[in-house]
Amino acid sequence: MTTRQHASGFLVLSLFASLCSVQAAEIIPVETAGARSQSVLGSTVIPYKEVTLSAQIPGVVKYVAGPVGTALTQDGIVFKVDESQLMAKRNAVVAQISIAQSAVQNAQAQYYRELNSPRSKDIGAMPGFGMPSMFDRMAVRPFADSFMGGYDSDTVRQGDLSNVMASVSQAQGQLQQAMSQLQEIDSALRDASALAPFEGIILEKMVEVGDTVQPGQPLIKYGYVKYKRLQADVPSGLVGNLNKDMLLPARIDGSTDTSVRVSEIAPVADPNRHTVTVKFDIPMEITTAPGMYAEIYVPENKKGSTNVTVIPRSALMKGSSLPGVLVVKDNNTSELRMIRLGAEQNGGSKVAVISGLNPGDKIIDNPPAGVTAGWMPTTPTTTAAPVSATPAIAPAAH
Repeated sequence: MTTRQHASGFLVLSLFASLCSVQAAEIIPVETAGARSQSVLGSTVIPYKEVTLSAQIPGVVKYVAGPVGTALTQDGIVFKVDESQLMAKRNAVVAQISIAQSAVQNAQAQYYRELNSPRSKDIGAMPGFGMPSMFDRMAVRPFADSFMGGYDSDTVRQGDLSNVMASVSQAQGQLQQAMSQLQEIDSALRDASALAPFEGIILEKMVEVGDTVQPGQPLIKYGYVKYKRLQADVPSGLVGNLNKDMLLPARIDGSTDTSVRVSEIAPVADPNRHTVTVKFDIPMEITTAPGMYAEIYVPENKKGSTNVTVIPRSALMKGSSLPGVLVVKDNNTSELRMIRLGAEQNGGSKVAVISGLNPGDKIIDNPPAGVTAGWMPTTPTTTAAPVSATPAIAPAAH
């Protein structure tokens, strides 16, 4: 009987608590308050500087500095791609350079030989102690130059010089080509290792040791986080109220209140969203991490009125990702309406509404979790009967 009594008592308390929560919901009018109108803009904590390091050569990743959060100094190695194939190509090019250098030396030697000892005057080109060659040079060639025509020994010598000079130029060109290939390979070898452009930490790692990568593939996001910023997309209608170095109130991660300074205002707006990207500097003493959510309170500067629409924070729908309230219509039913919130009022018990509601609208305060459009609070006459019937359950324990 004691167990039954305890169960009955627990049932009574549960029913009474649920009825009280339903009875707490009530219909209230939307009010106004004298305050400066502000818009609440969502923003994200970002590093002061951020870069994406991509692969420059194809290959297999053989080294990564560490997991996300690993701190590196400037010029520290972030990741490294296997360069064994490049080293093999480099050795082959070095051998080609050695061959090309020998060819240049040989061509230059042939040029100086032709310059100082022309082949056209070589007396040892024919047998007979050089007598036929001497007779040819001293008698036959002068006779041919003077009387026969069509033969010029100087032209022949110039042709021989041009031939050996062309050989020198070709050998030098082959050497230069091999040297250029070596420079290209050395540049690729430097690109095999990604160096940190500044002091910072790894923000995101998109590769592991052993992965095969291709040129242009993003591998690591790296950022400077000693200083941090907030980045927000400000509607074009509000960006005119902002100036560089202007201080604005902000709330980071839903709990840390601070002031942020306008550091950068983009010169152009997004043509699709009609917003302007604005960056705000966060004080160094504020502990934050990249990716945290923050709210920035931007002044509206409405002309002709200093009153803002306010509602109790308890009137907001519970469990909804977007702020919304239940608005009571003339036919005594409710509809769900999404609203845009402003700054908190009265120490946080109320919140300003930028758009979605008008003063005098009727809304449901403290709606239970899980209700949808059409729900209405229960009238007192309907809920009184179950409460009065609860004492009849207790005597059942006798």
